[in-house]
Amino acid sequence: MKTVSFTEMKHGTKDDYLLLDKHEREFANKTGERLIKFMENLNETLEGYKVSRLEHSLQSATRAFNDKADEEMIVATLLHDIGDELAPMNHSEYAAAVLKPYVSKKTHWIIEKHGEFQMYYYAHHLGGNRNKRDQYKGHEYYEDTVNFCENWDQKSFDPNYKSMSLKDFEPMVLKIFSRTPHAN
Repeated sequence: MKTVSFTEMKHGTKDDYLLLDKHEREFANKTGERLIKFMENLNETLEGYKVSRLEHSLQSATRAFNDKADEEMIVATLLHDIGDELAPMNHSEYAAAVLKPYVSKKTHWIIEKHGEFQMYYYAHHLGGNRNKRDQYKGHEYYEDTVNFCENWDQKSFDPNYKSMSLKDFEPMVLKIFSRTPHAN
């Protein structure tokens, strides 16, 4: 395989960067496939929960699907906790960053802020501020994020819930991640 001529980026040529750009675009085009594979591996349970991270994600996305959310929001709901594995202290921002080039400003905001909004359900039990989300009152997506958490996220830890399969969501994921990326 052809490689670049440089060992320091500052010495790269236009041809070097055209080669890298081609490979990076090909790699980016497979993001949806990589996300599906990543999700397949979330089948372990985080200690203490009754369901795996994958099952939580599937339940959340199934609820969004059943509520007739649009495909973009269903996919975002499926992927909303992908940051738990590598960025447990800021998982929402991690997931939002992955989604940002492919989704609307609204969807991005909901996913980015859902972690703070979820605190409503538990922070007071741990000495924290359950009303942290109140700092966003008046924001155009505030109620949408409250609804995301209430209707899809916080109630999706039920071992008896009948979720759709990851395969059911795969075409939607591939479709959303085949969009031409944009900057929000």
